[in-house]
Amino acid sequence: MSSWTTLKKGIRVVHNMGWRYVAFRSVYELNRRTGRLKKRFPHTPAKVKYLTLDNWKNQTVKFFFESREDLNIPRNPEQGLATRYREIKAGKLPFFNGKVIDLGIDSDWMRNPDSGFVYDRDKHWTEIEDYSKQAGDIKFVWERARFAYLYDIIRYDYHFKEDCAAFVLQNILSWIKANKVNCGPHYKCSQEISLRVLNWTFALYYYRNSAHLTEQVFEEIQHAIYWQLHHVYENINFSRIAVRNNHAITETLALYLGGLLYPAFPGAANWKEKGWKWLIQEVEYQIYPDGSYLQFSMNYHRVVIQLLTWAIRLAGLNGETFPPVVTERAEKSLRFLRSCMNDSDGWLPNYGANDGALFFRLNNRHYRDYRPQLQALAVLLDADVAFPEIYEDVYWYGKLPAASEVGPKEYHGMFSYPNGGFYVCREQDTLTFMRCGDHRDRPSQADNLHLDIWYKGENLLMDAGSYKYNTNDQTLRYFMGTASHNTVMLGDLDQMEKGPRFIWYNWTQSKNAVLYETAEEYIWEGTISAFQHAGPDITHRRVVKKKKGMPFWRVEDYITNKPAQLSMRQLWHTALPKAIVFNATDGQGNKLKAEERTGAYSSLYGVREESREFIFTTNQHAIITEISLNR
Repeated sequence: MSSWTTLKKGIRVVHNMGWRYVAFRSVYELNRRTGRLKKRFPHTPAKVKYLTLDNWKNQTVKFFFESREDLNIPRNPEQGLATRYREIKAGKLPFFNGKVIDLGIDSDWMRNPDSGFVYDRDKHWTEIEDYSKQAGDIKFVWERARFAYLYDIIRYDYHFKEDCAAFVLQNILSWIKANKVNCGPHYKCSQEISLRVLNWTFALYYYRNSAHLTEQVFEEIQHAIYWQLHHVYENINFSRIAVRNNHAITETLALYLGGLLYPAFPGAANWKEKGWKWLIQEVEYQIYPDGSYLQFSMNYHRVVIQLLTWAIRLAGLNGETFPPVVTERAEKSLRFLRSCMNDSDGWLPNYGANDGALFFRLNNRHYRDYRPQLQALAVLLDADVAFPEIYEDVYWYGKLPAASEVGPKEYHGMFSYPNGGFYVCREQDTLTFMRCGDHRDRPSQADNLHLDIWYKGENLLMDAGSYKYNTNDQTLRYFMGTASHNTVMLGDLDQMEKGPRFIWYNWTQSKNAVLYETAEEYIWEGTISAFQHAGPDITHRRVVKKKKGMPFWRVEDYITNKPAQLSMRQLWHTALPKAIVFNATDGQGNKLKAEERTGAYSSLYGVREESREFIFTTNQHAIITEISLNR
C-alpha cells in the first residue's frame, strides 16, 4: 500500500470518526505501549474489607427483591430448565445462547474452548491482545466469565425448590481465585467486567440469607467487586470516546448501580453521580429520536432494552427518576423493535451485528424471542407492546402488568424510522423489512438497502448474521460485507471499502428514502451513495413494491455511473429455496438466469449453517426481480 493511499484512508477515518476519537485513540495507544496506562490499574492490590456482610445486609438500598424468600413468582418446574442446570453442573455451558460446549468440571478460566489457547493469568491486562490469530476469538473466553449462566441456576433453584447457593458461590470464588486483579483476559474489556458485577450482585441478593454466604465468602466477593468497578471507572473514557456503543451504556450503568448498591465503597458516591450523568448522555446520543439505534443491530438494541430495564427499575425503587429523554427514548425503542417483530414467535430480522448477547436470561424462551425483554421494560413504562401472555421476566423485576397491558393490539401497516433508516410493512401474513440509512455513526456491516421478507412466520429472505468477530479474513468479509445481504454488489466489491477489524471506509449514505402506499401496493424507494472506491458519484436506487394481501414483491435495482468493467450482481439469501420463485430481467427486458450456490448463515453466534444463494448478474445498469411463492 502506497503512502498516499494510507494517508487518504487516514483522512477518511478522521472524517468519519472525528478528531476527538483519533486523538484519544492515539494517546491511549501511546500510554498503553509506554506502560503509563498500566500504572493506573494496580497489579494485585492488598486485600481490604471495604464492606462487611452485616453492613451490606442492613443497607437501606432496594434491589428487585430482598432475597429468594421474598419472591412470589408462579413456579414452573420446566424440564428444559432442569436439563440446562444439569448440563451446567457437569461443565457444559451454552455459549452465546446457542451451542452447548463441554468445558469439563473445574475448567480453566484462561482457556479458549474454541481455539484451545490458554492466556497468561499473570500478564497485566494492558499487555493482553484481544485480536490474535493464535488465541482465536476472545469472546469464547469471556462468555463463561460473564456469569450469565447464573440465571439458569438461580431459576432452577427457585422453580424446583432446590438450594444451589453453594454451587453459585463456589463458581464466583473460583473465578476470583483464578484471576488476579487487573491481570489476564478477563480485565481486558470493561463491559465484560460490568456484566460480571451485575450478575454477581443479582446472585448475592438472591442468596442474601443463605448460610453459605458467610463473612469470609462475602469478604472475597466484595473485594473483587470493588476493584472491578474501580477498573471500569478508570477506563471509562475508552468506551465513551473510542467505542461509544452498548459498551458505554453497560459501563456507565454499572458505575451508577455500583455506587447505588455499594455506597460504602471508596469513591462510590462519585461513581454513582458520574455514572448517572454519563448514562443519560449515552442514551440520548445512542438511541435516535425515532427509537432506532446507532449500532444498526437488532440484538444490540435489545441489549440496551435490558440495560434500561435495570436502570429505570432500580432507580425508581430507590426514589430516583431519570429525565424524560431516557424514558422517551426507551418507549420509542420498544415501538421500533415491536414493529420489526414476527408476531408468531417474537423473532426479528437477524439484521446487523449479532454476538449472541442476552445479558439477563429470566425465561425459557428461545434466545431470538424478544418478547420477554420488551415486555419487562414496557411494564415499567406503562406501555403496551401487545403480547397476550405474561413472561417470567416481569416477575423478577417486581412489577406486574395491568390487565390492559397484555391485551391484543394490531401492529399492521407502514412504519418509518428515518433517523436510523429503517422501514417496515406489516400485514397479517407478511413482514417486509428494508433499510436505507445515513451513517453518522460507525457501521459494522456493509448492508444498506438490505431487504428481509417474512411470510407466515418464516424468514423467506434473510440476513446471514455475524458468525464470529475473529476468524479468517474471507469469512469476516462475507458476514460483515455486502455478500451476505439481500442487496447489490458491483463485481466482488462491497458497498464500502473494508478496513482493519470493524473499520469501513467510504460509508454509504442515504440520498433519499420514502415509504408510501396506493390502493393496491405498499411502495418503498431508497437511494444511497455507494461503491465510492470503485468510482465517483455511484448510486444504488432500490424500489420495492409489495402487493397488498398477497405474497408478491417486485424489486427494482438501478445503478448510476456504474464502471463498465464491473458487473451488477443482485443477491438473495434463503434457507427455504423451494418456497420461493424468482423472475428477473435486466434493464433491457432480457430474462436473467440465477446462479444458485451454497451460502452461509449464522442465526446464533459461533454457529455456521448452510443457506442457498440466488445471484442475478448483468452488465446493464438495472435488474428487476419479481418474488413470489412456489405454490
